[in-house]
Amino acid sequence: MSAGDFGTIGVAMVTPFAPDGSLDLDKAAELGVHLADKGVDCLVLAGTTGESPTTQPAEKLEVFGAVRDAVGGRVKLVAGVGTYDTAESVEFAQDAQKAGADGLLVVTPYYSKPPQAGLLAHFTAVADGTDLPVMVYDIPPRSVVDVADETMLRLAEHPNIVAVKDAKGDLTAGAEMIAATGLDYYSGDDGLNLPWFAVGAVGCVSVIGHLVADRLRDMHLAVGNGDLDKARDLNLSMVPLYRAMGRLGGVTMVKASLRILGLDVGDPRLPQVSADGPQIEALLVDLREAGLV
Repeated sequence: MSAGDFGTIGVAMVTPFAPDGSLDLDKAAELGVHLADKGVDCLVLAGTTGESPTTQPAEKLEVFGAVRDAVGGRVKLVAGVGTYDTAESVEFAQDAQKAGADGLLVVTPYYSKPPQAGLLAHFTAVADGTDLPVMVYDIPPRSVVDVADETMLRLAEHPNIVAVKDAKGDLTAGAEMIAATGLDYYSGDDGLNLPWFAVGAVGCVSVIGHLVADRLRDMHLAVGNGDLDKARDLNLSMVPLYRAMGRLGGVTMVKASLRILGLDVGDPRLPQVSADGPQIEALLVDLREAGLV
């Protein structure tokens, strides 16, 4: 369970916004330092939780630059560059490399529902576009189309495609792919972090890691050391956070929680919305149960 090109405990970092909805680059730098201090060794910027659909390419690069200047060298910095347009994804990947990215997160093209041949060509084109290591993000609940096992086997032949962020939740297939491909698998679903670690994932790309990165690291280490009782206890302590994220969605839950805990990163951009009064009251119950307030 050694760290790969993308570290072990990653966080899909939210994008901070000022009250007027513009980027808050100082807060982005502050949040990056906070997470690095908490034991995160990989930050994924401009991913789903970073509100990539509602931030422009230039904004994404601005955030990346601010975080790079604040924590560069301390953690792996990964740029989310996947879109439903292959040419745009390749161009953004090249821009990210110039900006100093350590790796790329490339999501399955969404909305257009390409066939497996299209997925293979898309991921290959992005991987060909730079020298950076690529993490394939397989998330059919959002993209509709999943990356079939046969396609993943083909992708694993590319020297730059080295990792998978799995939000498909098929642990049986995942364990087989880990053994068959040598790809580094990362849990992309916080509620499944523990079983993913158990079947051989090298780490996670987490949302709740904004709040409990230390527990995730301890759970990862416990599994590696064979201390499953400790790992189960740590996982149980985070169940209230899984619950809250399921109700509110990752962006809203994290931004509301960080505000409660004293690190205000602003509100989401529409069509995501902030938590309302009753939702915040319910979130407070979960945060108390998780021992955070």
